[in-house]
Amino acid sequence: MKIARATPMFGDFSRTFLVILNLSFATMLIAAPSGPAQAQTYQITTVEINGNERIEDATILSFLELSPGQGTTAAQLNDAFQRLQRSGLFETVELVPAGNRLIVNVEEFPTINRVNIEGNERLNDEALLTVVQSQSRQVYSPSRAEADAAQITDAYAQSGRITATVQPRIIPRSNNRVDLVFEVAEGAVVEVDRVSFVGNRAYSDRRLRRVIASKQAGLFRAIIRSDTFIADRIAFDRQLLRDFYLSRGYVDFEVLSATPELTRERDAFFITFNIQEGQQFRFGEITTTSDLTEVDPDEFQEVNRIRPGMVYSPEVIETMITRMERLAVEKRLNFIRVEPRITRNDADLTLDLEFAVIRGPRVFVERIDIEGNATTLDRVIRRQFRTVEGDPFNPRAIRDAGERIRALNFFSTSDVNTREGSAPDQVIVDVDVEEAPTGSLGFGVSYGAEAGASFSINFSERNFLGRGQLLSFSIDTGSDNQDTNLRFVEPAFLGRDLALGLAARFETTDAQFADFDTEEISFSPSLEFPVSENGRLRLSYRIAEDTLSDADDDLSPIIRRDVGSRITSALGYTYIYDTRATGLNPNAGVLFRFGQEFAGVGGGQEYIRTTGLVLGERRVAREEVTLRAAFEFGAQESLSDNSRITDRFFLGSRRMRGFDGDGVGPRDLDSEDNDALGGNYFAVARFEALFPVGLPEEYGITGGVFLDVGSVWGLDDVNGTVGEDQPDGIVDDEFKLRSTIGFSVLWDTALGPLRFNFSRALISEDFDRERSFDLTISTQF
Repeated sequence: MKIARATPMFGDFSRTFLVILNLSFATMLIAAPSGPAQAQTYQITTVEINGNERIEDATILSFLELSPGQGTTAAQLNDAFQRLQRSGLFETVELVPAGNRLIVNVEEFPTINRVNIEGNERLNDEALLTVVQSQSRQVYSPSRAEADAAQITDAYAQSGRITATVQPRIIPRSNNRVDLVFEVAEGAVVEVDRVSFVGNRAYSDRRLRRVIASKQAGLFRAIIRSDTFIADRIAFDRQLLRDFYLSRGYVDFEVLSATPELTRERDAFFITFNIQEGQQFRFGEITTTSDLTEVDPDEFQEVNRIRPGMVYSPEVIETMITRMERLAVEKRLNFIRVEPRITRNDADLTLDLEFAVIRGPRVFVERIDIEGNATTLDRVIRRQFRTVEGDPFNPRAIRDAGERIRALNFFSTSDVNTREGSAPDQVIVDVDVEEAPTGSLGFGVSYGAEAGASFSINFSERNFLGRGQLLSFSIDTGSDNQDTNLRFVEPAFLGRDLALGLAARFETTDAQFADFDTEEISFSPSLEFPVSENGRLRLSYRIAEDTLSDADDDLSPIIRRDVGSRITSALGYTYIYDTRATGLNPNAGVLFRFGQEFAGVGGGQEYIRTTGLVLGERRVAREEVTLRAAFEFGAQESLSDNSRITDRFFLGSRRMRGFDGDGVGPRDLDSEDNDALGGNYFAVARFEALFPVGLPEEYGITGGVFLDVGSVWGLDDVNGTVGEDQPDGIVDDEFKLRSTIGFSVLWDTALGPLRFNFSRALISEDFDRERSFDLTISTQF
C-alpha cells in the first residue's frame, strides 16, 4: 500500500540516486588504473556528520562501522550507506568521500506528535489503537505505518468488512513533528449468502448447516452477526464437520475443500464444502488386556460401557479411558495409561477395540503456570485440575482439565500445553487464557393469553469478582404479579466440588387465579455435589412466609379458610441425573429429577412434598426430527392441617398445553366464579415431535406437534367452613383425565425464541377452562 501524504514527502528518490552516482563517478576519477583493475580504497581519517538533531553522532558512527585511518573500500562505504538507510531513523542519507574525510549528510524522520484514526464508526478508536504499533513521541517510520494500516484492515476483515481500506497520512507540525492519521473507509459487511455441501449422503445440507459456525444470512441480517463472512471461521467449520462425522462412526470422513466464492457484486460469499463421508463403522469386539502383574484386566473391563454394535465414536472411547484411568488411581496404581488399539474390519464395517492397560513413563508435574487471567483468580483455574504439583503426570488428566477450563466460559481463548521442566522426568503445565465478558444485563417481555403482558429485567455475573461465583438478580412484573429473585452460587465451597447456593425470593400476586392476593418471601440455602458420573444431589433448607389476604366474601370457603399468614420451615433434597450432554449416544439423552421436601422443622406447616420429572429425547430421520417425551408428577401429603391453596398444584400451560393456569382440577362450583382450588396430586405426560417445515433454515422457523395427557386431583377436605353461618362447599376432587392435541410454530428470531401453540382439548370437563392459542415471547438485548 502506497503512503499518501498531506504534504510533499520528506526527501526525494533522485537525491539518493545522485548519491550513488556521485560515489561511482568519484571512484572512477580518483584513480585510473594503469595496470590490472583493483578495488578502490579511501584513506578516511575523519568523519563529518551533518543534519542530525536528535540522533547522536556516536549512534551514526556505530551504523557506519568504519575504522578511521585504515583503508576503506567502495563496497564498505556502500554497506555503511545501506545500514544507515535500514536503521529507519533517517529519511535521506548521503555519504560523500572528500580526500581523507567522509561527509555524512542525513535528514531525520520526524517524530510522531499523535496518532489519530478517522472515518471509523463500527470499530472504536480504543479497539483499533490496540493493533497499531506507531505511538506518539516515536520516530515516524513509513514501513511501520504501512504495517499498522494492514493490521487495521485485518481487524475490519475479522468483523466481516473485507472491503475496508485504510490510508495512512502525515500532517507536518512544527519542530520536525507530524500527526499520523489513518483514514478508514469501512465499506459494507460481507455476508454469507449461501452455504452448500457436495458429497453428503447421510445428512442433509440443512442438518450440516446447524453444525458449522458460519451461517447463512436470514431475515434479520441487519441485526444478526453470525452470518458475517469471516475467513478464519472456515478452518473452524472444517473441524466441526470432522468432529460431527467422527462422533457418528464415519472414520474416513474428509473435507476435500472449502471454497468461499465472492459474488459479482462483492457484497456476499457463497461457501461450498466438498466432503467425502465414507462408510459408517460400529464397534465390534471389545476387550481389555494388560501385561502388568498388579492389573486385573477383568476389573477394568467391568467399568466399560461400550457394547458391540454401538456406533463408533472417539468421545465414547475417551470417556471409557477416563473411567479406567480413574479406577487405576483409586487402586493406587500410578503411571498407568490406557491405550486404545483399534482393528479395522472392512468386510462388516466394524472396529474391534482393545483397551491395553500399560505403564507409562515415570514423569511428575513440576508446576502449573497460569498466564493471561487479568480478572479471574489463579485458584479458579487451578481447581479445574485434578493434578497438583508433585503428582504423577497423566496427559489425559491434563487434557480433561483443559476441557473444564473451556467449559467455564470465562475465557475467549484457553490453551493448556506441557513442556519439559528442570529435569527429564519433570513436566511444566502452561495455561494461557484470555478473559472474556462474563456479565449480562437482560430485558424481556412476554405475553400470555391468561396473564397478559409482563416485563422482566435480569442481571447475571458468572465470574463475580473473578472468584468463579455466580450472582444473579431478576425482577419479573406483570399485570397481576411481581416476582423478585436473588441468587448466589459458590461452585467450589471449601475448595471441593461442592456448590453452595443461597437464594432469596419475594413474590406477590393480585387475583391471578381468583379474587384474593398472595405474598411470599423465602430464603433457601443449599449444597450440591456429584454422586456419579452424570448424577448430582442437592440438599436444601427453605424458610418462607406466605400470606393470603383481600379474599372476597363470595370466594369458596376452602380458599377463605387459608386467609392469613403461615411460616414454612422445610428440609429437602433433589437428585438429578442428566445424560443429554454427556451420554454415549449423541442423538439421545435422558433427564431424571426427583426431590422431596419435609416441612415441619419449626413453622406452622407440616407436610411431605414429592416431585419428579422423567424426560427422554432422541433425534431421528437423519437427525432432522426431534422426538421428546416427558412425565412429570407431584404429591403433597399433609401431616397436620389441610393443605393451603398456595402449596397445592396447578396445571398451567407450562405443564399442560391447551388449558389456562387454573383450568384443570378440583373446582368449587357453588362459588360465584367456580373457583379453582388446585390439588394435592398431579401427573402429566407430554409427547412432542419437532421437525423442519420446508422453509430455508436461515428463517429460523420449525414446526411441531404435541399431545399432552394429565390431571390434578385430591384435597384433604372438600368441605370448607369459615364461621358457623357459612355453608359448606361441595367439591369433586376425584382423578379425571384430560388431554389436548395441537401443533406449534417455533421461530428463532434475533430478538429471542417465539413459540405459537395451537391446541384443542380431546378430553375435558364441562367446567374446565380451555385455551386454544398461546404465544410466548422472550427477548434479551
